[in-house]
Amino acid sequence: MFGIGYRTLKTAAGAALAVLIAQSLQLDFFASAGILAILCIQKTRKKSLLSAWERFSACILGILISAVIFEFIGYYFFSVAVVLLLFIPLTVKLKITSGIVTSTVIMFHIYTVGNLSTGLILNELALITIGVGIAMLMNIYMPSNEAKLDGLKQEIEACYAAIFHEFATFIRYGDSEWTGEEITKSTEILEDAKNLSLQNLENHILRYEDTYYHYFKMREKQLDIIERILPLLTTIDYHVSQADMIAGFMDTLGDGVNSKNTAYIFIDKLEELQESFKEMPLPTTREEFEARSALAHLVRELEQYLAIKQQFKTTKEYGIFE
Repeated sequence: MFGIGYRTLKTAAGAALAVLIAQSLQLDFFASAGILAILCIQKTRKKSLLSAWERFSACILGILISAVIFEFIGYYFFSVAVVLLLFIPLTVKLKITSGIVTSTVIMFHIYTVGNLSTGLILNELALITIGVGIAMLMNIYMPSNEAKLDGLKQEIEACYAAIFHEFATFIRYGDSEWTGEEITKSTEILEDAKNLSLQNLENHILRYEDTYYHYFKMREKQLDIIERILPLLTTIDYHVSQADMIAGFMDTLGDGVNSKNTAYIFIDKLEELQESFKEMPLPTTREEFEARSALAHLVRELEQYLAIKQQFKTTKEYGIFE
């Protein structure tokens, strides 16, 4: 059983409506209005607007070139080649290549009629206007991706929380059955989330920044640090009291993973932890020294992790995050 998506329904309705209007106006080649509508309906409002502009501009250019070449050379098969040899490089130069196919349809209409007239030009302009206009109308409403983005945000936060709890367990006991699946899952979630947030941005014509995208980029940078911490943990093969303190901090950090900008709280706690380390006796054995050195490196990585979150701006004007 196959499913019919929202865009498919929108495309079918738009094409049918464009054909109906063109046919009702008794335009020649009225079915072409449906073709134009289909080609202009895109995944996002921004892409739809850009596509409509490029196709409309290319069609006007195509009409002008066709009028000149066909009237001067004649309506012969080789005239079509001359038109395309001029038209295609110009569309590339003007960066309106997405309009090549639709413009070719219009140019072939002119070639088929074999006689350029004001009525024919008005007919083609009407087809373009109807096709492009209906496509724009169909793309006024776009289903929001924000609910799905919020879901992905919660998923990535749950993964990070689980990762830090697993890190804490490993530090305490030096052994774990954890497979690291949350790290792999986080990579997949972030890739999907960034693509979806960019699509969400393109559905807001006047918005130039998207907090969702910046949020997931921030989490991606944090994941790089998490991946650096993982092999560092395996170098700690001697248990010291400082390890339990860092494990406790990681458990607290895992419990506190959320979208609110609370990094400063954990930065303060980490600084307090470092100060308490300074007051402890110096290591007396090589093993203890190496373990505490690795833990110091781990603390620096945690500082970087929290600094990335602190730099993230929730921009309340977007009203997306608290």
